[in-house]
Amino acid sequence: MSIRVLAAGLGNMGRSHALAYHRHPDFELVGLVNRSVPRLAPELQGYEILPAFEPALRNLKPDLVSIATYSDSHADYAVMALERGAHVFVEKPLATTVADAERVVAAAKANGRKLVVGYILRHHPSWIRLITEARKLGGPYVFRMNLNQQSSGPTWETHKTLMQTTSPIIDCGVHYVDVMCQITDARAVEVRGMGLRLSDEIKPDMYNYGQLQVLFEDGSVGWYEAAWGPMISETAFFVKDVMSPNGAVSIVMNPGARSDDIDTHTRTDKIRVHRAATGADGRFAEPDEVISMEGEPGHEALCAREQDFVYRAITEDIDLNRHMDDAVQSLRICLAADESVRTGKTVRL
Repeated sequence: MSIRVLAAGLGNMGRSHALAYHRHPDFELVGLVNRSVPRLAPELQGYEILPAFEPALRNLKPDLVSIATYSDSHADYAVMALERGAHVFVEKPLATTVADAERVVAAAKANGRKLVVGYILRHHPSWIRLITEARKLGGPYVFRMNLNQQSSGPTWETHKTLMQTTSPIIDCGVHYVDVMCQITDARAVEVRGMGLRLSDEIKPDMYNYGQLQVLFEDGSVGWYEAAWGPMISETAFFVKDVMSPNGAVSIVMNPGARSDDIDTHTRTDKIRVHRAATGADGRFAEPDEVISMEGEPGHEALCAREQDFVYRAITEDIDLNRHMDDAVQSLRICLAADESVRTGKTVRL
């Protein structure tokens, strides 16, 4: 079964998704949408770049629309595509408000179309293993996670554009809050956030450093930190750590990793599993288990896995109700953190 795809947005993620469609034997890439003509990989240079989304959608009549534009357009583009009978893949975050996210999910259900949200870590072997090992330990959990990015040049320009509408703790945070939710399986009940504007180059009501704390119904607690900019430290920029009464699971990064390497955002080196049980002498009953993740997929290979899931979701009629609910839930938590940053008050969910 060949699925005709219209890909909108050709930034870092959009280019990688377009390559995944181009290379997949059962996708036919029928059009690329971008407001400007970007530099593309040689494989994509034969495609016409269309400047506007709605005419391209109307004229090309794709089976699937891939949306990797800026966050504030996600909901409107997704609903437009769903109402025209196309399935939708949309990069995270699903929307910039909970109401818009729920509107997209409602449109997918009303039109009987598949909606897949770009939670790339759900297709990553290391993160799947991390979640499995953490769940085996049992809760309640302490989640400690961050992704701080020291950016300059074109990357800082991209970050400043993103911050016209979306803060780092929303844009990046939905990934890691989604991981927390998959591990604990409990409802979030309270969110706190704080943030700071560290640059005069971003608009006055935005912050480029933020952190959130989330409390779950089962007693689990989580912390997440995200920051963008040339002033951001390279020290402890990548912490992915889960603790429980029975031990801990951590991603151990390569010592030479840098925050400005996009593969660093997903690639791991090892997973360390620590078990808290002690013997009669009070010492640990077993040594930590170090699981090598050598040979794991890079960024483009992960995008290929993600788009293969989209293909299977359509052709095998995979039930995506939990997937869509989880996307709304993680966004709700991150938006509550953003609200807390701006009001200085704890948000009850």
